[in-house]
Amino acid sequence: MDIGYYAGAADAAGTDHEWLDTPALTAGELVSLLGERHDGLSGVLGSCSLLVDGAPVRDAASRIHAGARVDVLPPFAGG
Repeated sequence: MDIGYYAGAADAAGTDHEWLDTPALTAGELVSLLGERHDGLSGVLGSCSLLVDGAPVRDAASRIHAGARVDVLPPFAGG
């Protein structure tokens, strides 16, 4: 999976991009895995949104295929 982190999620992960060599996972499994890989990210993930191949994921049970592009987006302040 091609994982992109943005704004506060990138700061918390310590990177803005990484590749995970993993089989298909649910969104919930992916969030758990990312939290384990990046200590600072675990506290941020609960408020982040996921986009998988450009489409928002709203259900933790949604399957994400191994080659997917996943964007981790923290909440943004408007103005």
